[in-house]
Amino acid sequence: MTFLRTLAAASAVAFLAMPAAAEKLSLNAISNYLNGLTSAKGAFTQINDDGTISTGTIYIKRPGKVRFEYNPPEQALVLAYAGEVAIFDKKTGQGPDRYPLARTPLSIILDRNVNLARANMVTAQGYDGTATTVTAQDPDHPEYGNIQLKFTGPPVQLRQWIIRDDSGSTTTVVLGDLEEASGLSNRIFDINAEVAKMSR
Repeated sequence: MTFLRTLAAASAVAFLAMPAAAEKLSLNAISNYLNGLTSAKGAFTQINDDGTISTGTIYIKRPGKVRFEYNPPEQALVLAYAGEVAIFDKKTGQGPDRYPLARTPLSIILDRNVNLARANMVTAQGYDGTATTVTAQDPDHPEYGNIQLKFTGPPVQLRQWIIRDDSGSTTTVVLGDLEEASGLSNRIFDINAEVAKMSR
């Protein structure tokens, strides 16, 4: 999927900025952090599967909602809302490509109740002295791919993810500092509202 390839590229850049002082984090601590991440925004850098780099702003409203706004010259917008992922490319002048959110590894961190301790969800966990890395998949559908998450802390902070999609392509997203963003309107995630806006 183009969306997943786009997501994978940005992480390597952010990882370089990770703080040196960190401890290995437990799966329970990481799950609690993700469940408490109800709304946030921040800058991201994306390293694409072909090596190109994109930047922009990410908006997260859990459960189930995310918005990736890409900086020029990119004309892309990615939304997750109401169980779907939509990829808008304004250059084409056409409607978005849509995918079920549940078929993407991103659904793991957007789920209403994240439980990384669930049987067969985490396939690998490591610590390199600066960050804890967790590789997770949907235990019922491992064929959908996986997501590798990097955290620092305490306090726990999500720094990067790498998505490997069902075709084997990888996309890296490196996050800047996420800020609490209470009051985010559902409308900025609404795929149909964005379609209507673009058709005016």
